[in-house]
Amino acid sequence: MRHWTSRGAIAWLLWPVSLGFAVAVWFRRIFYRLRIFGSTHPGIPVIVVGNLTAGGSGKTPLVLRIAELLKEHHWKPGIASRGYGGSAQGPVAATIASDPAAVGDEPILLARRSGCPVWVAPDRVVACRALREQNPECDIIITDDGLQHYALRRDIEVCVVDGRGFGNGFLQPAGPLREPRSRLRSVDAVVTHQGAPDAQGYKMVLEGDKLVRFTDAREVRSAKSFAGQRVHAVAGVGDPKRFFLQLARFGIKLVPHPFPDHHAFRAEDFAFGDSDPVVMTEKDAVKCKRIVAGNPQAQFWVFPVSASLDPAFERWLLEKLGGSKAA
Repeated sequence: MRHWTSRGAIAWLLWPVSLGFAVAVWFRRIFYRLRIFGSTHPGIPVIVVGNLTAGGSGKTPLVLRIAELLKEHHWKPGIASRGYGGSAQGPVAATIASDPAAVGDEPILLARRSGCPVWVAPDRVVACRALREQNPECDIIITDDGLQHYALRRDIEVCVVDGRGFGNGFLQPAGPLREPRSRLRSVDAVVTHQGAPDAQGYKMVLEGDKLVRFTDAREVRSAKSFAGQRVHAVAGVGDPKRFFLQLARFGIKLVPHPFPDHHAFRAEDFAFGDSDPVVMTEKDAVKCKRIVAGNPQAQFWVFPVSASLDPAFERWLLEKLGGSKAA
């Protein structure tokens, strides 16, 4: 209770700063809408997948499912990302061989799982331009994050809301919000998952029941086969608790190790002093290749998840885009 009271007091102390932030956000959006600030459209349809809160909320699995859906209907999608946590000022292509320190962790995961060209730059307009120049076959762009990046004009906005909801309802820095909750009224679709409170939208479920050996992707085990076993669960994502709960439902005896989102892992982070298996998210795994290679005796496993979407959302999206494209 004391901890909650302390956090609440800090939030109220920061509320005047958040109010100023809210005013700046409002004016910025109005200036883009009135074309006082310049914006650019890349010339092919753009789907922006974003959220209102700071930190991960399930955007990347949703982007992957949308890319898969579009490919099923003969579109040729490309993906643009900021490359959060990467040092590259862009534009640069993200591939499975890229350095996550340069392009970020999520773009590598997107490139590996989607099979689509992925381009990274802090300026999404620049990323989209490079993507089109280098991949002229692409006929639609999906952006991972970028709801607030108004310099890029978009055709469809999808906002993701997860089980954390909107926190205390304050904008940064007093709360988690990048924009007011009222912004939901202007997006084209809201996708909710993990029991998102007070948000109406299409449902999404993150599903996974297999563990893949880090050093040999051919070795796949049912997550249930680890039931009753002590396992170190490592997560440097926006909501580590979600990852831990997903594993716990298989009866695994978890030792949770939460880290900040986009954490730059070091070998010391895995010095647990025992030989119990280590399970991590796909996003974290792309940053840990050297660590795992330097510890060949340890058991490192990856828990991949995929987004299962409300069929109504998929029908809506295809109708919004004008349906399937001819092969």
